[in-house]
Amino acid sequence: MRRALLILLALSSLLPVEAAQADLAGSLTRQMSQAGSFSGAYVLNLTTGEREFAWRAGTPRILASNTKLFTSAAALARFGTDGTLATRVLGAGELDAEGIWRGSLYLRGGGDPTFGSRSFTSKFYGSGATVEDLAALIDEAGVERVTGRIFGDESSHDSLRGGPDSGYGVSIWVGPLSALSFNRGLATESGRSYQTSPPAFAAARLDAALEARGIRVRLKPRAGETPVGTTELAAVESPPMETLVRLTNKASDNFFAEILVKDLAMQARGVGTTSAGARLAAGFARRLGAPARLADGSGLSRANRASPRRVVRLLGAMSERDEFDAWYASLPVAGRDGTLRDRMRRGAARGRCRGKTGTLSNVSALSGYCTARSGELYAFSILMNSVYTPGARLLQDRMAQAIAAQR
Repeated sequence: MRRALLILLALSSLLPVEAAQADLAGSLTRQMSQAGSFSGAYVLNLTTGEREFAWRAGTPRILASNTKLFTSAAALARFGTDGTLATRVLGAGELDAEGIWRGSLYLRGGGDPTFGSRSFTSKFYGSGATVEDLAALIDEAGVERVTGRIFGDESSHDSLRGGPDSGYGVSIWVGPLSALSFNRGLATESGRSYQTSPPAFAAARLDAALEARGIRVRLKPRAGETPVGTTELAAVESPPMETLVRLTNKASDNFFAEILVKDLAMQARGVGTTSAGARLAAGFARRLGAPARLADGSGLSRANRASPRRVVRLLGAMSERDEFDAWYASLPVAGRDGTLRDRMRRGAARGRCRGKTGTLSNVSALSGYCTARSGELYAFSILMNSVYTPGARLLQDRMAQAIAAQR
């Protein structure tokens, strides 16, 4: 009798947990049943290791901007949270006793997406490497006049201006890509048009910054590669990689993501290309147990695909890495900032869920983390294809609310 009573008490103690799990699964099922047959979802309790929900979770779907999860994770792993990207000025020639640089100067880009004018970087990024800083350093080096010209060198990346979605030409959703981007490729700070030659444009801006300090450059600026045997005269560093990743993920910035994926290949192979960078990002994810097919850094290509289960594997694996705090902080917070500022502004998910959104025509995605009311951490991925995107977002938000409400 005593043994039977103990068993009954033990079983009764499990009922609230089982009921809560069933309630969560039921709520998520109701939402996913409205999403159509080309959608999938997966939810894992990272605290307990228990799978909470799976709905067509093994089928690869179009990722849209959830691709940026793979790009940013690989960038943090390769460069470290404190890693930076340098923009340098190198000289071919020599400085004489009168302060005359007898030769030309080469402005060599290092894949810094924030490089630009002081006013632009301050307004849009808070801080960053600027052409004015380089001009000041050249002035401090004692250069008073340059007999040659300023060359803009973008050879750290290939010269393709876009990704596969735009046939590698300039995309209106990205802007012109270059290892030597200045003000993200905009011809004016108001953003009315794009630069036709980013390296030549950046060289002209350095020329103007030097002239503003009284340093005259004899010949007109143009694009060109740095020759061997040059001397470094000045260098400025980008914000740390954790900041670049935050700027990428919070706003879902396609330009930053495409530059970063090229930076992966630049760091590993000497020259940055979209295809090589995407392979490196996919390789990193595969080593974490999260294979994916990646074609670019931003998710604009519909060739970027992974299953919800594998996206959650990436989320789970990243939660155990040293870069997790920086990666987690880069994700928009429900109801508060980034691309989730105007979603889930009320309810349990507000401030408790962080996620990467993704949108293309007929594609909507949301993947990330929720800290439930119980204090347990959940990872989730909801990938919806062939859907009406506003309606899909409502379903995703209800699912995140249900996860966050768990006690």
